[in-house]
Parts: sequence; C-alpha cells; structure tokens
Amino acid sequence: MKNIFIVGSKGIPGAYGGYETFVDKLTEHHQNNPDIKYHVACKSTKRGEFVYHNARCFNVRVPNIGPAQAIYYDVAALRQCCSYIKANNVSNAIVYILACRIGPFIKYFQKEIHKLGGKVFVNPDGHEWMRAKWSAPVRKYWKLSEQMMVRYADLLVCDSKNIEKYIQETYKKFHPNTVFIAYGAETRKSVLGKKDIELEEWYKSKGLSAKSYYLVVGRFVPENNYEIMIREFMNSKSKLDFALITNVNGKLLKELKKKTEFHKDPRIKFVGTVYDQELLMKIRENAFGYLHGHEVGGTNPSLLEALSSTDLNLLLDVGFNREVGKNGALYWNKKEGSLGKLIEKAEGMTPMEITALGERAHQRIQDWYSWEYICSEYRKQFTV
Repeated sequence: MKNIFIVGSKGIPGAYGGYETFVDKLTEHHQNNPDIKYHVACKSTKRGEFVYHNARCFNVRVPNIGPAQAIYYDVAALRQCCSYIKANNVSNAIVYILACRIGPFIKYFQKEIHKLGGKVFVNPDGHEWMRAKWSAPVRKYWKLSEQMMVRYADLLVCDSKNIEKYIQETYKKFHPNTVFIAYGAETRKSVLGKKDIELEEWYKSKGLSAKSYYLVVGRFVPENNYEIMIREFMNSKSKLDFALITNVNGKLLKELKKKTEFHKDPRIKFVGTVYDQELLMKIRENAFGYLHGHEVGGTNPSLLEALSSTDLNLLLDVGFNREVGKNGALYWNKKEGSLGKLIEKAEGMTPMEITALGERAHQRIQDWYSWEYICSEYRKQFTV
C-alpha cells in the first residue's frame, strides 16, 4: 500500500476552493482502492483526526497570524507528516505539496522525507507571482519560493501543459522532473430540473431567466479581466444580460464603476456568490454563453465547468485557455473591439452551430478532464 500525504489544501470536506475540490474527488474515487491510503492535512482550530472517504484526515492548528497563516500551516502540516511517518515506520511515503508557498523550508523537509524513505511531489499551481493583488516584495517571495520548490521536488505535477513548459524552460538548470495531470470537472448534468423552485427563485431575485444571459464565475481580481469584459459587453449591441457570479471586492468595484460606469447599464448584473454546487451547475447549463477572462494560472476549474455545462464559451486567447478549449470554444483578445465583435458574431450563430460547438466542448471534458480520468492518472503516478 502506498501512503500519500497531502499538504496545502484547507482540508476536506466542506471547503469549495480548487484544491479542496481536487482532494475531495481524489479521495472519493480512490476510497476503495487497497493500493492507496491518503493522509490529508486539514486547517483547523482544534487538534484531532477523523476519517473521510477512507482517508485519514488530521487537523493542523493554525494561529491567527494574518497572511503568514498559509506558510505556517504548510510547515506545521509537513512536521506532522514527518512525525507520523517516523512513528508508524511508513515506507515509500509520498508527500504531495499543493502550491509553492514554502520554498525557504523545502530543502529541510525534502532531506527529512528522503531520510524516512519518502518522496516529495509538488503541484506548482499557476503563476502566483504574477497576480496583481500582491505587492512587489510578496511577488518576489512567490517567485523565489517557486524556484526553490522546483529545485527540491522529486516530481512536479503540472495541471497545465503551458505550466509544464514554463517550468522546464525557466528552471532548465535544475533538470526538473515533471508530469502533466490536469484538474478535473464533473461531466454529469445538474440534478435540478428546469422548473425547480430553488432555481426559479434565484432567477426571480436576480432579474434573469434561462438562456437570456452571459455568465462569468470567478474571483474578482484584476488578472481575470472583468474591466475588459464589462466594457466590451457594454459596447456591444447585445440585448441579453451579463451576470457576474463573484465575491465582490469593495475597492476594486468602486474603481470599476468609475472606469466603466457599468451601474448605468441595466444588462450588467453582479449577482453575488453561489455556493450550492447543483444550483451553480444549472445556472451554467442555462446560460446563453460563458465569458472567460482568466489569464494567470494553470487549468482553471471554472473554465472546465463551463466547457462541461455551457454550449457557447467565449475565452480570452491565452495558452492556458486554448489548451483546454481547443475547437470547442470561440476566442477573443484584449484589443479594443475584439470581444464586442465576438459577442455579436456569437449571437448571429444558428442554434445548430451553437449545439455543435457545445458538443465539442463537452466531449473534450469527457475525454481529457473528467474526474474519473484525472484520478486514474494520479493512481498510475502514485503506485508506479
């Protein structure tokens, strides 16, 4: 049996971030596999252990120390992993670290884990150091941390071919050992029906109806290009609505309002967040089209979910997005008028053309990004 220790997600069950969903799905799909035993670090205020999907989930107590919490959490979790491996004479352990937060500590832990007969796997995530929300010193830390994690990892599991290429080219001198295994997505339809009360009430409260809106789901951060999407949509002749499901940041929203005056356009609707996954899936299925402006990071979960659920997807033309969408989506760039023209082109497509585009997108997710496929790829990697 291979013992896999996972560090870096907030824990399971109940959290809805990308890493949390990934760990939830991984443990769910492998819960009856006799060859794999998972040990999952869970951020908590109390000590203890519990079992979920046959995984041993261990709590890691984290004091409230502001932004440094994430680094403290990973380091504390790795300490607990090493103690458990040592105390239980676990041989051939794999410690899988999600994200590149703890570069300055990785050499020490790699040495410890190797001493105990284990290996260190790292998921480098996206280009965290490029995110606009970080100050210059923090970006510098992220870049240095990434470099050190790449240098000392036994294997880097990249969730995007573009990230793998970047790692191989940027850190060539370290001869990084990489493998590409993407993030996954649900391929089923929502359990909610067309006339479900929950769905109808949500539409009523937001002034929306099925097939009458474009949709965006994602974090409200500059690198997701909300400003360009809103400006281009406002300049288009579309009669449809533009619904934005996002956690609104007051300061950014104020700036956006000033720059675009979106509040004067009744089509633009910030509709808050939706944590009910079935409802969110149905809202995606019922969208006329999905707009995706993410340009930082690897394989984006909200993009996979859109390609799995929505027929018409209009994506920002960057490597990460084209790699996933291929011929199942339409593409725009950041030049003025590009997205506006594409919206008008999309609205001139026949229902048959839109359905064909959707079928290509759904098939792509089914073949290469379903959780079944992704989890089987991880099984091969973990039990090799």
